[in-house]
Amino acid sequence: MHGKHRISVVRSGDLIREARLRAGLTQTELAEKTKKDRSVIARWEQGVVAPSVETLISLVRACEFDLSLELVRYEPGRAERLGKNLMLSPERRVQRYLSALEREES
Repeated sequence: MHGKHRISVVRSGDLIREARLRAGLTQTELAEKTKKDRSVIARWEQGVVAPSVETLISLVRACEFDLSLELVRYEPGRAERLGKNLMLSPERRVQRYLSALEREES
Protein backbone atom coordinates (compact mmCIF):
# COMPACT_ATOMS: atom_id res chain seq x y z
CA MET A 1 0.00 0.00 0.00
CA HIS A 2 3.03 2.27 -0.26
CA GLY A 3 2.09 5.63 -1.73
CA LYS A 4 -1.66 5.19 -1.23
CA HIS A 5 -3.82 6.89 1.35
CA ARG A 6 -5.81 4.66 3.66
CA ILE A 7 -8.79 5.55 5.73
CA SER A 8 -7.77 4.54 9.21
CA VAL A 9 -10.20 2.91 11.55
CA VAL A 10 -10.61 4.81 14.77
CA ARG A 11 -9.94 2.46 17.65
CA SER A 12 -11.38 2.90 21.10
CA GLY A 13 -7.85 3.14 22.51
CA ASP A 14 -7.10 6.09 20.25
CA LEU A 15 -10.25 7.85 21.47
CA ILE A 16 -9.41 7.26 25.12
CA ARG A 17 -5.84 8.51 24.71
CA GLU A 18 -6.93 11.57 22.69
CA ALA A 19 -9.59 12.54 25.26
CA ARG A 20 -7.16 11.99 28.16
CA LEU A 21 -4.40 14.06 26.54
CA ARG A 22 -6.77 16.86 25.58
CA ALA A 23 -7.98 16.92 29.19
CA GLY A 24 -4.37 17.14 30.38
CA LEU A 25 -4.69 13.96 32.44
CA THR A 26 -2.17 11.21 33.06
CA GLN A 27 -3.29 7.59 32.94
CA THR A 28 -3.06 7.54 36.73
CA GLU A 29 -5.30 10.60 37.06
CA LEU A 30 -7.88 9.12 34.66
CA ALA A 31 -7.74 5.88 36.62
CA GLU A 32 -8.44 7.76 39.86
CA LYS A 33 -11.36 9.69 38.30
CA THR A 34 -12.97 6.55 36.88
CA LYS A 35 -12.00 4.11 39.65
CA LYS A 36 -10.30 1.88 37.07
CA ASP A 37 -6.84 0.37 37.32
CA ARG A 38 -4.15 2.37 35.51
CA SER A 39 -2.79 -0.78 33.89
CA VAL A 40 -6.22 -1.49 32.37
CA ILE A 41 -6.38 2.03 30.94
CA ALA A 42 -2.90 1.50 29.47
CA ARG A 43 -4.01 -1.79 27.89
CA TRP A 44 -7.10 -0.11 26.40
CA GLU A 45 -5.00 2.74 24.99
CA GLN A 46 -2.52 0.27 23.48
CA GLY A 47 -5.35 -1.67 21.87
CA VAL A 48 -4.45 -4.88 23.70
CA VAL A 49 -8.08 -5.14 24.80
CA ALA A 50 -11.13 -3.01 24.03
CA PRO A 51 -13.54 -1.63 26.62
CA SER A 52 -17.30 -1.99 26.28
CA VAL A 53 -19.10 0.91 24.61
CA GLU A 54 -20.49 1.95 28.00
CA THR A 55 -17.00 2.02 29.54
CA LEU A 56 -15.58 3.90 26.55
CA ILE A 57 -18.24 6.59 26.91
CA SER A 58 -17.68 6.86 30.68
CA LEU A 59 -13.90 7.25 30.18
CA VAL A 60 -14.37 9.95 27.56
CA ARG A 61 -16.89 11.75 29.76
CA ALA A 62 -14.47 11.62 32.71
CA CYS A 63 -12.19 13.70 30.45
CA GLU A 64 -15.10 16.15 29.99
CA PHE A 65 -15.81 15.14 26.40
CA ASP A 66 -18.69 13.23 24.89
CA LEU A 67 -18.73 10.58 22.22
CA SER A 68 -21.55 10.75 19.72
CA LEU A 69 -22.58 7.32 18.50
CA GLU A 70 -24.97 7.16 15.62
CA LEU A 71 -26.27 4.33 13.50
CA VAL A 72 -25.72 5.03 9.79
CA ARG A 73 -26.32 2.91 6.72
CA TYR A 74 -23.22 0.97 5.66
CA GLU A 75 -22.02 1.86 2.17
CA PRO A 76 -19.57 -0.63 0.67
CA GLY A 77 -16.86 1.22 -1.23
CA ARG A 78 -17.32 4.45 0.73
CA ALA A 79 -13.90 4.17 2.38
CA GLU A 80 -12.29 3.68 -1.03
CA ARG A 81 -14.06 6.77 -2.42
CA LEU A 82 -12.99 8.80 0.61
CA GLY A 83 -9.40 7.61 0.16
CA LYS A 84 -9.40 8.69 -3.49
CA ASN A 85 -10.80 12.09 -2.51
CA LEU A 86 -8.05 12.53 0.08
CA MET A 87 -5.48 12.31 -2.71
CA LEU A 88 -7.06 15.28 -4.51
CA SER A 89 -6.03 18.86 -3.84
CA PRO A 90 -8.48 20.91 -1.76
CA GLU A 91 -9.29 22.97 -4.86
CA ARG A 92 -10.15 19.86 -6.88
CA ARG A 93 -12.33 18.55 -4.03
CA VAL A 94 -14.29 21.84 -4.04
CA GLN A 95 -14.68 21.64 -7.83
CA ARG A 96 -16.05 18.09 -7.56
CA TYR A 97 -18.44 19.12 -4.79
CA LEU A 98 -19.75 22.09 -6.77
CA SER A 99 -20.20 19.91 -9.87
CA ALA A 100 -22.19 17.40 -7.82
CA LEU A 101 -24.42 20.19 -6.48
CA GLU A 102 -25.06 21.47 -10.02
CA ARG A 103 -26.05 17.95 -11.13
CA GLU A 104 -28.48 17.68 -8.21
CA GLU A 105 -30.11 21.01 -9.07
CA SER A 106 -30.74 20.10 -12.73
